[in-house]
Amino acid sequence: MSSVTQAAWEEKYYNPKPLQDDVLLPMPCGGQMAFRKVSIPLAKPLDDYPLTLGQDGDSWGYLEQARAEHIAGSFTTDKPKPSRYYLLAKYELTELQYQSLISSECPKPANKLRLPQTGLSWFEAMAFSDRYNLWLRKNAKNKLPVEDGALGFVRLPTEAEWEFAARGGLAVSEAEFRDLLFPMPEGLNAYAWFAGAQSANGKLQLSGLLKANPLGLHDMLGNVDEMLFEPFRLIKPGRQHGQAGGYILRGGNYLTPQSGLRSALRQEQPYYMDDAEQRIKTSGVRLALVSPVLTSRERIKQVEQDWQALGTDKVAAYDPLKDISRIADKVEDKALKLQLETLRRDLRASAQARDEQRDQAIRSQLQLGAFLCTKLKDDGLFLDTLQSNYQRSCEGQGADETRCAARKKQLDGHAEVLEFVLNYYADSLVGSALNYPKEQMAAQLSVTEQQMQGRSKNNLQKYLQVHWKNLKSYLENGRVARSGWLNSCKSI
Repeated sequence: MSSVTQAAWEEKYYNPKPLQDDVLLPMPCGGQMAFRKVSIPLAKPLDDYPLTLGQDGDSWGYLEQARAEHIAGSFTTDKPKPSRYYLLAKYELTELQYQSLISSECPKPANKLRLPQTGLSWFEAMAFSDRYNLWLRKNAKNKLPVEDGALGFVRLPTEAEWEFAARGGLAVSEAEFRDLLFPMPEGLNAYAWFAGAQSANGKLQLSGLLKANPLGLHDMLGNVDEMLFEPFRLIKPGRQHGQAGGYILRGGNYLTPQSGLRSALRQEQPYYMDDAEQRIKTSGVRLALVSPVLTSRERIKQVEQDWQALGTDKVAAYDPLKDISRIADKVEDKALKLQLETLRRDLRASAQARDEQRDQAIRSQLQLGAFLCTKLKDDGLFLDTLQSNYQRSCEGQGADETRCAARKKQLDGHAEVLEFVLNYYADSLVGSALNYPKEQMAAQLSVTEQQMQGRSKNNLQKYLQVHWKNLKSYLENGRVARSGWLNSCKSI
């Protein structure tokens, strides 16, 4: 491994498609590695974000069947809202980056060394991560992100980290997230290398030539398969199978048929083949940058406090879990005590799942309210224009009766449409107020704002704020103020 004092690489060798918010970490020999932040709209250490991995359908169900998972970020930020994030390498590890850390002499930067590093065993990928971590701590400790005083570190990504980012994370809608591929406005050829003369043509391609996914990550699908941190498991309906096997490869490669490329694509590879470590010419590495979980005594105390609150509804006056605990404490029979503890644990898990489903429903209702507010503005202003034109043209002497009759019909039709949307908005708002306490909705407001921001829908946030203001007003006075709600949306 060579000195850090070498001349800096040109940007094209480590970040050919630079973005303003890229995160760069130094490497030996004057090199760098680019990362992208992957935001999670939750801030507390014990908070995690529900998502669905895999795909629906029976095809390859034992490998890719849709299942519920959760994901959390490593690093805390207050901008623009309190949240957490982890980082994922913007590109697959290149030969140049690998050689800068492994070789005894600094490699000379060259375009051909922008090819992804392939042919590594899983153990060699782990060893590279370890070596890079040690180099960073010795030579560039101040460049590493810090969480609660603990330095971040690189490793292979988990399956949830990889697939959440590959699908587009918060930068896509929920429907787009569940699609086979992330949104590709210019077609698959512009975003992924796959088998065929119209794409990779059977050859490994330079890193970062094609367009990025919605999070700014390149080559998440195609070019080379990417190794993951945890072992492979089969999928049963709704969960993973109990047996852990070899390592996981995700994303497909330059020999994958176009029809086979999808975000859910996953396969198992054994750690060893015959008497050697398994090495595959079509697999590569993409690093994640994360932090430890329990970073300090204060963090442990916070986690303990938050854990005690899980599955307990702070709004409810009666908590059956506490009653079960009190009864169990008084029971002498060990078998009965064990049954009560099992019941308490199951009830708590069920309550936690209920709370997570409720929070998701609240976020959906808030998003619906914001969208309906945009409709009220558009339809309301359009109706005002029609009304003004009708008054100017048809309410004076000498008006064309035939033309005015047609305009009146158009005016009445749009008035009915606006009335329908307004009633729908009012029903949605009142339903939210009846179904969810104010405190629970307020807690999900920030998450919804971050989801909108991640999807580049900042224009919706002002409608969300107006909707929230209308909702709070109804909670305070119980008045169904349809005309006031309409005017509030029109005034944006």
